[in-house]
Order: sequence, then structure tokens, then C-alpha cells
Amino acid sequence: MRLVISLMLMILVVFGVNGYIGWHGHLFLSHVLGSWYYSGLYWICFWLISLGYLLSTLGSRFLHIHIRFLKVIGSYWFAVMQYGILLLPVTDLVAGLLRLLDVPVSTVIIVLGWIDLALLALILARGSYNAKSPIIRKYDITVPKAAGDWKELRIAVASDIHLGSIVRNRHLQKLVDRVKEMKPDLILLPGDVIDDDIRPFIKYDMGKTMGQLHAPLGIYAVLGNHEYIGGHIAAYAEQMDKIGIRVLQDEVVHLQERLYIVGRKDKAAERQPGGRAPLAKLLEEVSQEQPIIVLDHQPYHLDKAAAAGADVMLSGHTHRGQMLPNHWITGRLFELDWGYLRKGNLHAIVSSGFGTWGPPIRTGSRSEIIELTIHFSTQEKAEA
Repeated sequence: MRLVISLMLMILVVFGVNGYIGWHGHLFLSHVLGSWYYSGLYWICFWLISLGYLLSTLGSRFLHIHIRFLKVIGSYWFAVMQYGILLLPVTDLVAGLLRLLDVPVSTVIIVLGWIDLALLALILARGSYNAKSPIIRKYDITVPKAAGDWKELRIAVASDIHLGSIVRNRHLQKLVDRVKEMKPDLILLPGDVIDDDIRPFIKYDMGKTMGQLHAPLGIYAVLGNHEYIGGHIAAYAEQMDKIGIRVLQDEVVHLQERLYIVGRKDKAAERQPGGRAPLAKLLEEVSQEQPIIVLDHQPYHLDKAAAAGADVMLSGHTHRGQMLPNHWITGRLFELDWGYLRKGNLHAIVSSGFGTWGPPIRTGSRSEIIELTIHFSTQEKAEA
């Protein structure tokens, strides 16, 4: 009953918000187009666009009909919906004030409508640039442990690639090219490599593009919540294995007997049969004398990671809200929703991600690849 009530409330909110936006569009077009405006055609197109992502998802999952156009246009609508609900109440307030000054209704609607469209176009243009123009974000840290004869390790980290119907080979090729320029020793992928469904990854032969990634010490990935949402975990792991990427599922790799890479299942696995192993259990057989790098998609429980003896924890998931002002929410949900935090001996790093979920729009963050350089030194430990 609680689930049913929650779904009904969600449906009411979605239809209420879209109806509010649609009504403003109806008023604007009726005044701009005059006798050329057909309300029936407008409302059919409006609901098809506003519900496009949902219709495409349902069609793909239950009818096995993949309508990419609907999913793409529906994903952009998420951005329109978010900024529409932020802009339009202000527009209504300004419109009310102008009406008190006896400005004609038609003038108010047309002028404010064009202003809103211009603002929305600027937001979407800048957001598209932020999403499609990845930057390299560099972190330089020191772990007070010996890693054999290694003095430092250069790691390329890319989380939340979200390969699927929206993020495809063109954006993926940018990742490949930037990482090649970086020439890392090791590549780590902390979850959400695919966006729910494995089928677009296979259909558009994204494995061929991703297979261009190479590093002397290998490539390791972990599961994110979207791999669990899609439910194609075995198929995903198989696809990754074909191109030389090992997906760690509550596993520990002793890399050339110099350091440990610990790959955790995503937190979503806690609701699945078998769950996921506590980090402390995974580290029971690990030597605390050597560096320990943990990959955990969702950046929860940094204190537990520090207490378990992890030296570095790499995460993603948050996208830093992806679109303003959502970072206010992620900043309250997570102790660290983006960037770097030192917690005891733990170096925690959370990436805003390389790809996007929903609209390929970023207004509160940038598409990024992390270049992490770890220096190994026993001197700092001795001084401490």
C-alpha cells in the first residue's frame, strides 16, 4: 500500500508539473501564432515529448521496442522540466506585477515568454557544453606505505560513463583519447559504465571503442546502481571481460604483490539475494602494510572505510547533482558528494562522472576524468 501511494503521488507530481509547464506553453503559442495555433495538436505533441523518456523505457522493457528518438527528446525534457518549474513561478509573479501596471495581457505573455525561452536556451547550451567537453581533474596524494619498488602510481579514473541510448561512441571516444594522452599505469572505473540496459552497448558496438583503453597494470571496474537497475550484470561482466576489463564483485586483487585493489558490489546489492560483503570482511586477509585502494560506487560510510584500513576510496554516483541546484541535495545526502576529503588515513575522492543520466546536460558540474597520482613513502609514516 505504501508503494502504491508513493507511485500515485509521484504520478500526480509529474503530471502536475508538466501540466503547469504545458499550460504556459499553450498561452504563449496561442498569443504568438493566433489563428495558426491548434491546441489539440499542441497538447498531443506536448505530452508525447514530456512523457517520451517514460514511454521509451516502458516500450523497451515490456514490448522490446526501442524508440531512441523518444528517449533522447524525453531526456532533454527533464532539463526543461527542472528549469521550467524554477523559471515559471517567477514569471507568473512578474506577470502579476505588470498587470497591476495595466500592461496588456498579450504583451505580458509574449514578452515574458520570449525571455523565458531565451534563458532556457542559454542554460541548455551551456549545460550541453559542460556535459560534452570533459576536463582532466588532477589529484596528487601521498600514502605512507611502501608499494615494493614503486615510488608513485598514475591512475586514470572515470566513473558514471552511462553508455546507452544517450551517451554513445562519440562521447566514449573522447574518454579513450584523453586517457591515451594521460598514459596512466592503471585505469579504474568506479561503477555505472552502462546506463541500465546492456543492449545499446552491444547494438552500437561500444565495446570496440572501449577496447581501445589500455594500461600496463590493467583496467578494473565495479558495479554501479545502474548495472543493477538494468539487471544484465552477467552479460555486462562478459562484455567487459571480452575487452580486457575485469569487473570486481566483492573481490580483492593483489596487484603485482605491491598493492591491493578492492572492488565492492554496489550498495544496491544489499537489496539483492546474497547482498554484498562488508568492507571489513573483504580486508580480513589483506596486509595492512601495503597500500589499499577501494572502489565503491556510492560514497557512503567513509568512516567505515577509514576504520577498515583503506588508504584510497574512489567513488562516483552523485554527478554532483548534474544540474543546478541539485548539488544542494547531494551535498546533504553525502558527507562528500564531489572532490577530495581526508578522513583519518583515508583519501576519499568522488568524481562528478564522465557521462550523464537523463539529459546530456550539466549545469552544476563538468564531465570529468580524474588523473590521480599516488606517491608511496614510508617517511611520512615514520614521522607520524
